[in-house]
Amino acid sequence: MARASSPLHATSRRPAAPDTDARPPVQPRRNKPHQLAGRLWRERYLFLLLLPGLLYFIIYRYIPMLGNVIAFEDYSPFRGFLHSEWVGFRHFRTIFSDQEVIRVLWNTIWLSTLQIAFAFPVPIILAIMLNEMRNERFKRIIQSILYLPHFLSWVVVIGIVTIFLKTEGIVNRLLDMAFGIEPITFLQQPGWFMPLIVLEVIWKESGWGTIIFLAALAGVNPSLYEAAVVDGANRWRQIWHITLPALRSTIVILFILRLGSVLDSGFEQIFLMLNPFTMKVGNVLDTYVYFKGIQQADFSFGTAVGLFKSVVGLVLILAANKLARKFGEDGVF
Repeated sequence: MARASSPLHATSRRPAAPDTDARPPVQPRRNKPHQLAGRLWRERYLFLLLLPGLLYFIIYRYIPMLGNVIAFEDYSPFRGFLHSEWVGFRHFRTIFSDQEVIRVLWNTIWLSTLQIAFAFPVPIILAIMLNEMRNERFKRIIQSILYLPHFLSWVVVIGIVTIFLKTEGIVNRLLDMAFGIEPITFLQQPGWFMPLIVLEVIWKESGWGTIIFLAALAGVNPSLYEAAVVDGANRWRQIWHITLPALRSTIVILFILRLGSVLDSGFEQIFLMLNPFTMKVGNVLDTYVYFKGIQQADFSFGTAVGLFKSVVGLVLILAANKLARKFGEDGVF
């Protein structure tokens, strides 16, 4: 008869209990520079595609920013950056004490205010009108007509305006034939300068701006309009309760970005429209920097004005973005 195994033998045949104190082997920690180098090598083709754009911003955007140091110097091209006399904030104090600079600053702010008030809403209105069109062929034709002026340079645009509005131009001839009105010197009268600038911006850029708003409207669910029709909403109610809310976040972002360039009125357009008769109301910061910094070789003061403009734009963007987020919008960042 087989003998039963003793408890001792039975215990000895059981597998050993796992050691609870045993820890997994520690993997050797890789050095961060080695990790970065490995990632760069694995994704080298993607970074190679990024390289041209990165070089562009480094060479033409970031390196030139080092030249802003001359805003704090009495810069002389013969002595260079390192040996020019350091004057601190003297040029910035001149910005707020020189009556000419204050007048130019006021012209810039007033012109930007007019553009925001009249030119900024036009692309929104055009996008809503185009979105309401049901004839797709006619809609595409209108879009092409609206987009076309954007591809014209300001030289061409100002040339067209001059041909139409000069003393012997088409507009004055029509006014004379239709109403017997004497020729109006539109281009020489200071009162016409800023309205003409705003109208030129509207004609040239509004059609292009509608692309952004039409892209935002393309994401609206058509079932929302169908439900609104079932509820008895007319076209105006649909625009007010569906279309405009869909554009709200886009409008806020573009408005914030527009505030950042409130002191940037556009050099080329203003420069081409200026003449001795409109210099008092048409000279803005961009053209003033050119006349003062380039023509009069006051490089330090011109740089100080440009740096001041950039700082003001940055502050306005930060403030507007914070205000937008406070009211529940996403903002720019």
